[in-house]
Amino acid sequence: MIVTEKAPAKINLSLDTPMRYLDGSQQWDMVMNSIDLADYITIDIHDHPQTIEVCTDSGFLPNDQRNLAYQAVHILKTRFHRSEGVTVKIKKNIPVAAGLGGGSSDAAAVLRGLNRGWQLGLTLDELAHLSLTIDSDVPYCIYNHTAHVTGHGEQVTLLPSCPHYWAVIAKPSVSVSTPIILKQINYEQLEHLDNQGLLDAIHQQDWQAAFAKMGNVLECVTMQEYPKIKKLKDGMLRLGADMAHMSGTGPTVFGICHSESRAKRIYNSMRGFCTEVYLVMLL
Repeated sequence: MIVTEKAPAKINLSLDTPMRYLDGSQQWDMVMNSIDLADYITIDIHDHPQTIEVCTDSGFLPNDQRNLAYQAVHILKTRFHRSEGVTVKIKKNIPVAAGLGGGSSDAAAVLRGLNRGWQLGLTLDELAHLSLTIDSDVPYCIYNHTAHVTGHGEQVTLLPSCPHYWAVIAKPSVSVSTPIILKQINYEQLEHLDNQGLLDAIHQQDWQAAFAKMGNVLECVTMQEYPKIKKLKDGMLRLGADMAHMSGTGPTVFGICHSESRAKRIYNSMRGFCTEVYLVMLL
């Protein structure tokens, strides 16, 4: 049996971390949205018992248990005592290590696909609960819908959908280590966001007010190490983006535009600074 799934990238319309838990992990307070830039997952359920194989067209990703898609297969096989073999093929379009949740979205797509293929009957909420052990972004990626995400990432509250605005995605040629960035957070110096104000604006569908409330408190950490990220953000705003900031721990910067022509102008300009630039729509 072969099952296919689309795995969209995510962006953080806002990203805040109010505190660090006693175990050293971050408490999150984020508003997330998916974009029309996606990997495509093909899942082959076959008669080679107990095998898990992950294949990608990217030379940057591991194909063993370090791969989040592999972990997703293992979780469902173990939980539901499935003996079939599973081969996952990932066609990568989302940049790797970019702050766009590519690996998490791949894992979420595998969970959704196996849920259908094995007719497990799990709800999205149940899949999201199972997925938290993989990565904090996977629960959100189960839904791929505008959402307020809190706690370790397991508390996902769906919000009214964003309009189909345009987004320019630019990934500079630097590699950012998420664990290193998170260790450098100084909570006494963070300037926290008004996420409640953002949520109010989204519920009122006042997107100009929402743009003013968006942000990413980790920019002060990552941009200090990689000034190129700030140049990209400043460039997008200068060219007329309604808002622009970094996604996740970086290095990707995105700018949102309600105007297609303005988004295309920013996209063409950014291509002079980055090799990986995408013009997409918010889902």
